[in-house]
Amino acid sequence: MGGFFGAISKRDVTLDIFFGVDYHSHLGTRRGGMIIYDKEDGFQRQIHSIENTPFRTKFEKDLEKFHGTAGIGCISDTDPQPLLVRSHLGLYAISTVGIINNADALVDEYFHGHTQFMAMSSGKVNSTELTAALINQRDSLVEGIRYAQEVIDGSSTILILTENGIVAARDKVGRLPVLIGKNEEGCCVSFESFACTKLGYDNAYELGPGEIVRVTPEGWETLAPAGDKMRICAFLWTYYGYPNSNYEGQNVEVMRCRNGEIMARDEVARGQLPKVDFVAGVPDSGVPHAIGYANRSGKPFARPFVKYTPTWPRSFMPASQEVRNQVAKMKQIPVPELIQGKKLLFVDDSIVRGTQLRETVDFLYESGAEEVHMRSACPPIMYGCKYLNFSRGNSDMELLARTIVQELEGDEGQQHLEEYADADTQRGQCMLKAICDKLGFHSLGYQSLNGLLEAIGIDRDKICTYCWTGKE
Repeated sequence: MGGFFGAISKRDVTLDIFFGVDYHSHLGTRRGGMIIYDKEDGFQRQIHSIENTPFRTKFEKDLEKFHGTAGIGCISDTDPQPLLVRSHLGLYAISTVGIINNADALVDEYFHGHTQFMAMSSGKVNSTELTAALINQRDSLVEGIRYAQEVIDGSSTILILTENGIVAARDKVGRLPVLIGKNEEGCCVSFESFACTKLGYDNAYELGPGEIVRVTPEGWETLAPAGDKMRICAFLWTYYGYPNSNYEGQNVEVMRCRNGEIMARDEVARGQLPKVDFVAGVPDSGVPHAIGYANRSGKPFARPFVKYTPTWPRSFMPASQEVRNQVAKMKQIPVPELIQGKKLLFVDDSIVRGTQLRETVDFLYESGAEEVHMRSACPPIMYGCKYLNFSRGNSDMELLARTIVQELEGDEGQQHLEEYADADTQRGQCMLKAICDKLGFHSLGYQSLNGLLEAIGIDRDKICTYCWTGKE
C-alpha cells in the first residue's frame, strides 16, 4: 500500500507535511519521502528507508533544512518517492499510490528501448518514475495523467507538486480516497481524512473517481471531472484504513463495530453462537469488530492478550518473514487471568495466509486457554489483489482459503471457489472444518459478503470486492 499528504499555504508548510505524512505510516513500511518548494530556493527533497526506523524519527533531523509554502510527502511500500522530474511539462515532483501490473509491457511498447529507467534493487522499474514518463508523453499534466491512468493495468492515484500549485488525481475508478482540507491560510490534500483535521484543516472536498484538481492556497479547481464508475476498496474499512478516517461519508471505526454486530446478529439467528467466556479482538484492527460482536451477542468483551508496541509498532516491519513471525510472537503479552481455563472467541479483520494466526492460537493454548473460536470480519480471501498491494503475493495459492481448497479437492476445487466461500454449502462447511483442523480453532466463521457490504453502508456497486469474488 502507501499514502500521501500535501499542503500549500500562505505560510511555511514543512511541519504540516512532516506530521501529515507521519499520520500515514500505518499504510507502508519501506520508504518515506518529503519534498518542499520555496519560490526563492526551489525544491528540497529527502527520501529515507523506514524499514527499521519510523518515519518521524528518520525525518526529524531534516526539518531544519526544509522551508517553503508548498510540499508533498509519502509513505510507500514499494518505490522510493517523491521523485523530481524535469520534462517539457516543466519541473515537478510526483508521488503515486497504486500498482502497475503491466510495467514491463508499457516500457517495451511506449519507450522502445530509447529511454532509461532507474531499476530498483528488485530489478523492477520504479512505478512512480514510469507514471511520470507516461504523463510526459502528452502536452499537459491533465492529458498526461488521463493517458497514464488509461494505459496502466492496475491503479494509479497521483499527487504532483509544481511551482504553481498541487495537482491531485484520484484513480480512474476511485479505488483509494483523495480528500482536500481547507483553513484560512491554505489547503491540504490527504489519503486519510483525520490527518487534515488534526492539523487544523476542515474536511472540505472529496475527489470523485478519476477527478483531477489543482490546489492553491485559495482553494481548488477541477481540471478534469469525475467519472461515473467507482470501485473503492472495501479493505479501507475492514483493515488498513485508520479508525478516525471517513471514506465516502462512512467512518472506519463505526463501520467495524457495525460489522461485528452484523456477524453476531446473523450467528444468533442461525443458532451458531458458541458458548464462550469472552469475546476479544486480534489487535489492533480486529478490536472494534470484536466490540460490535460482543455488544450484539451479549458476551463480555475482554483483552486476553495485549501487544507490546513501544519498540515494534508493526509486526511485519522486518524484511525477513522469519523475523516478522518472531517479532509477532514476542509482542504478544498474555493476561493469564483472562486466558487460563477460558473459552475465547476472537475476531480478526481478515484471514489472509494464516501464518501468524496459527502462532497466536498456539500462544493462547500455551497460556492455558480451554477453547479458541475464530471469526473473520470479511469473507474468505480467494484472490490476491491486482489493484493495490493488499493480499498480494506471488500466487493466489499462497492464500489460506485457496491452499485449503487445493488440499481438499485439487485443481477441481479451484473451479468451485464461490461454493467454497459460502458456509451454507457442503464445500463451504468442508473448508471451514479443514481450516479449523489446520489452525487449531474450535470453530470458525467468516462474515458474509452481504453482511460486509451492509456494514460499509454505501452503494454496493461502488465497492471493489475482487479479493472475494474475482470479479471486477
